[in-house]
Amino acid sequence: MSTIHLTTTINADIHKVFDLARDIDLHQKSTFKTNEKAISGRISGLIEKGETVTWGAKHLGFYQTHTSKIIEMQKPHQFTDIMLEGTFKLFKHQHIFKTNANTTVMIDILEFESPFGIIGKLFNHFFLKNYMTSFLLERNKLIKKTAELSNFKLNV
Repeated sequence: MSTIHLTTTINADIHKVFDLARDIDLHQKSTFKTNEKAISGRISGLIEKGETVTWGAKHLGFYQTHTSKIIEMQKPHQFTDIMLEGTFKLFKHQHIFKTNANTTVMIDILEFESPFGIIGKLFNHFFLKNYMTSFLLERNKLIKKTAELSNFKLNV
């Protein structure tokens, strides 16, 4: 199994960052390179505990679908989604939010495993972990930019 651990510091209120992280529409904007779209379940707005979303996108040259369910949520401190259906053998993404002075620290812990035994493990190690890290960094960059820009507008 591979694990990605990312920490992003955002100059915005924890509630705003929490909501942006679970915003289906913002996620779709962050994934413009793969043209990822919510195609069933919650397809717009803020996803809630117990809800699912199915994403359709072209990754690594193949059209894929991925259905996730929010299994845990403690507003505004954390939520966790897991894959119900998709190409991974295992996929669990923990989103954790903490306040630190006037900032929010957003922590992503993504655990995933590819199918196909040793070939999948090698693919994870040599390629997929970097691909998924870049994917998350792009998403986090948009969350940070959106939160800080709207925070700036509120303070002006």
